[in-house]
Amino acid sequence: MKKSLIAFGAALACMGAAQAQSNVQLSGLVDMYAGSMKTAGSDRTSQVGSGGMTTSWWGMNGTEDLGNGLKVGFALGAFFRADTGTPGRFDGDTFFARDANVSLSGGFGSVKLGRSMAPNFLPTILFNPFGDSFTLSPLVLHANTPWPTFANDYRTTAADTGWSNQITYSTPDFGGLRANLHYQFGEQANANSKKNVAANLIYSNGPLALTAFIERAQVSNPTPTLMAHPKQNWMLGGSYDFSVVKLYATYGQSKLKDTNAYEGKTVSLGMDVPVTKAGTFKAAIAQTKAELAPGVNDAKRMTATLGYDHFLSKRTDVYSAVMYDKFTQNGSDSGTSLAVGIRHRF
Repeated sequence: MKKSLIAFGAALACMGAAQAQSNVQLSGLVDMYAGSMKTAGSDRTSQVGSGGMTTSWWGMNGTEDLGNGLKVGFALGAFFRADTGTPGRFDGDTFFARDANVSLSGGFGSVKLGRSMAPNFLPTILFNPFGDSFTLSPLVLHANTPWPTFANDYRTTAADTGWSNQITYSTPDFGGLRANLHYQFGEQANANSKKNVAANLIYSNGPLALTAFIERAQVSNPTPTLMAHPKQNWMLGGSYDFSVVKLYATYGQSKLKDTNAYEGKTVSLGMDVPVTKAGTFKAAIAQTKAELAPGVNDAKRMTATLGYDHFLSKRTDVYSAVMYDKFTQNGSDSGTSLAVGIRHRF
């Protein structure tokens, strides 16, 4: 009987150890705002919108400790529009557009397979005061939203902020420096050699942070299709936290390869100014100059945003912002937006 109890206790201990070695968690974010919105070239819209500061999303992720320093992980993440309860960032977006991947990590770094962040994403959102706001961040808007009278080809981001069918290798941390190498298989009939390739660097040590990325894309996302012309873009960025103010700056270029139809140059500046223990004043500006095909007048877009972000708790903050957007080509058009919102993480 004593031996049976000992064996039963050992079995329970093994089960507990196995459970301690693996975990799965549900997480996400809901961001809603009310505002009067008008960007250059659009009509004014009074609305309740989703994703004022961060695109609303939910997901699951987990890890299992394999021993000997190895871990396997997975991530499944989906965007949604909380104002209507509609899945995806836009109609036709893939369901797990945020994450759908499995990874293996250890002393060598990590290797990830599946849909995950594009190389442009982290450098862009970490080096502007408004983060990953597709509504209020000047840099993100210039990189990822169409211009007036322009097709999507003229966004500075080459192929979405996430890549499908991707292999990503991430190096270990070397004194605050990490690198990521990205390769997306095109998987296109009769064009198997088409692919997306890229790399980025992010350095963060104390108050100083630096970044760089370069990518060349032949395949669009989130649903992979061949591009009419390859796109190439790169960016350099930096930030420095002086405690009383944090400053940001980026400079980047983008172009359509094999054609002289477009070349864009984007510069952005920004700052965070803590005004209370929980509140931060934010300011950012971005300008893109677009050199277009011969016979087509060049264009320019300038966007500036002022805002205030106040944390009610570690997981909940409220924000307000005013944004001015101006587009110039054969004349000019402009618009001003005002938004007030709340963001909650779970």
